Amino acid sequence: MKRNLHAGGDRRRGLSVNVFTESELDDVHLATLEILERTGVFVEDDEALDIFKDGGCRIDRETRLVKIPPHVVEDAIRSAPSRYVLYGRDPKNDFVVEPGRVAFTNFSEGIRVIDVETGELRDSTKQDIADIARLNDYLSELDTHEIAVGAKDVPPATAAVHNSEMQLLNTTKPIGIGPLSGMECKAIFRMAAEIVGGDDELRERPILYSGVCPVSPLKLPRDATEVIIESSRWWIPDNILSMAMAGGSSPVTLAGTLVTHNAEVLSGITLAQLTERGCPVMYGSSTTAMDLKLAAASVGSPEIAVISAAVAQMARRYLIPSFVAGL
Repeated sequence: MKRNLHAGGDRRRGLSVNVFTESELDDVHLATLEILERTGVFVEDDEALDIFKDGGCRIDRETRLVKIPPHVVEDAIRSAPSRYVLYGRDPKNDFVVEPGRVAFTNFSEGIRVIDVETGELRDSTKQDIADIARLNDYLSELDTHEIAVGAKDVPPATAAVHNSEMQLLNTTKPIGIGPLSGMECKAIFRMAAEIVGGDDELRERPILYSGVCPVSPLKLPRDATEVIIESSRWWIPDNILSMAMAGGSSPVTLAGTLVTHNAEVLSGITLAQLTERGCPVMYGSSTTAMDLKLAAASVGSPEIAVISAAVAQMARRYLIPSFVAGL
């Protein structure tokens, strides 16, 4: 089991980028609580609406708006664990997720590759997933394996299951998966359970983690809530990752975008904790700024670096492990 290097800690060595002061973090948090209580989030799925209602939230069945009281959000933050382990098929690849530890992974999900034999650009296949997974397995600098490309030679309705099959068979590291429904979650978790020896063994030693994306601004679509609920019930860590775009789907200012981002992520974390209190979650971000000339996400820009640093700082405030992408 590995404990990776610390970052951002109060030590003589190391680098920390703090975008906000503690008072400004309080302002962002309080503004987020106000949005969740007064504006609410759109929730598409009926089961998720029921869980929110049973947890003390106010719901409108007709508009599908859920308004979450501050005490429900605060309780969800407190119940989310600040430390857990991401397990690999080989125990030497287990590593501890806890405040200040830094890890690296590849990100998902590409749709085309440059063929290593012909040099031609083509659609990605199942075999590409296997090849990339084996490459990732060899690279000691990468701590987990995410689905780098998606298979385009399989039925779209079950593509996530095929993708995960190739990951499970070709890497011994913790695996980040991208299911788009509760059905796909169950199928993928069942495959993983067969590898580790059963359902209880998978809950005890989950060798994968899932990921979902709310839709900005302030929407939890059915695919996201089904994955959150199913992952929580299986005790599979879930990366709840906002992809807000400053100047497009969120306010143009850093503070305004972070409030929108925070509301989306915390609404998903609240749903997870209302489903299974104490289940592991990640505070995720692929939030960007919009390129005003192209109306496209500005990935790899200085703006996203500042946003990602702010997100990590916000997650540290909540004592919830963070995941940032797109640097």
